[in-house]
Amino acid sequence: MKIKEVLYTVCESGLFNKDLMAMKAGAKADGFTYIGEPVTPGFKRIVQPGAAISIMLRLEDGQVAFGDCSDVIFAGAAGRDPLFQPAEHEGFIQGELKERLTGRDISRFRPVAEEIDKLSWQGKRLHTALRYGISQALLNATSLAGHAPMARVISDEYGCPIARKPVPILVSAGTREWARLDRAILKKADLLPHSSFTNAERDLGLQGEKLLEYAGQVVKRIKEIGEPGYRPTIHLDCYGTMGDLYGGDIERVASYIGKVKEVVGDLDLMIEAPIIAENRAAQIEAYQALCAVVRRHGHGTQIIVDEWCNDLQDVKDFADAGAGDLLQIKMPDLGGLTDTIEGVLYARGKGLGVSLGGSLNETDQASRISAHVALATQPTYIYAKPGNGGDEGFMIQKNEMLRTLVLLGVRP
Repeated sequence: MKIKEVLYTVCESGLFNKDLMAMKAGAKADGFTYIGEPVTPGFKRIVQPGAAISIMLRLEDGQVAFGDCSDVIFAGAAGRDPLFQPAEHEGFIQGELKERLTGRDISRFRPVAEEIDKLSWQGKRLHTALRYGISQALLNATSLAGHAPMARVISDEYGCPIARKPVPILVSAGTREWARLDRAILKKADLLPHSSFTNAERDLGLQGEKLLEYAGQVVKRIKEIGEPGYRPTIHLDCYGTMGDLYGGDIERVASYIGKVKEVVGDLDLMIEAPIIAENRAAQIEAYQALCAVVRRHGHGTQIIVDEWCNDLQDVKDFADAGAGDLLQIKMPDLGGLTDTIEGVLYARGKGLGVSLGGSLNETDQASRISAHVALATQPTYIYAKPGNGGDEGFMIQKNEMLRTLVLLGVRP
């Protein structure tokens, strides 16, 4: 089967872009937005609507495959590609991409996706968001051409077995959005609440008391309205604020994590990004040390690396160094799906867990395709996306996995 036509449209992403550096520098919250000037290049304001490009591939038989290019909320932070601005990339799509893909055989996904992923344009490698969306469209096209689910395409081309049940899903609930937390509990989300603790004084408290109080309220609510036997993993995303609070002191950060675990009690606890170092090398060193100290404390809390673990080589280097219990493989940051697939399989092969993440700023199509990647590569869990309602992302991904398993002859 060949690609007959390459089409595209600029479209809506699932949420917003936010200038993390401006937020961490103390910009004052004003409802959903912030008062102050942006710091990260490309931002016109600290919080601004995201944007996406939908790549559509019309096949010879008239079927249309598509994938959506979008970036993460905190674009441009900690070594990530700059803010994705569609107008900067339309020339590539109209010219180079159409020339390369029109008439190409799409019976296999991996070779074409790897070729596109290595391309440069105007002297630079393609933006990660662009590579991400194009590779989605290519995977979708191979699936349509071969009349097989996308998870099967990945499994066949990479030699990895498909999961026999849906991969656990992390559902996000904001720190003050108790109705969202209640809904996640009632739907028995596997992991929650994620939240976002981006400013140490505001979100953790000068003594760390605010986060401890919040964790206690989450556990209390689970006991109040959760079904008997419901035991979700408590996941808290700290965006480096523990390191900020304690000046990067590993022992003090580890001790504080122990206090959080005391509040959580017998539920499993994952802490994401407790520290954000100034560079990648320092990040690896910090997480090697932190994980060693936390393990010595013996309470079983798992530490997830996010910032500075951005691309496939980063994933391999963090995995080789054992820097983290789980690695956050944030799909839009890695660019093409080929790097995400290889990254998950590499980290698992090194004995590390994997958070197959993404961004609330992605789209419905990216979310569905992520569910297929999860079934084929079997990470520890996948992040519910897009949007910040919680319910929508959880529904899209879980239903996509359930339908796919039935089509593959597995009834969960």
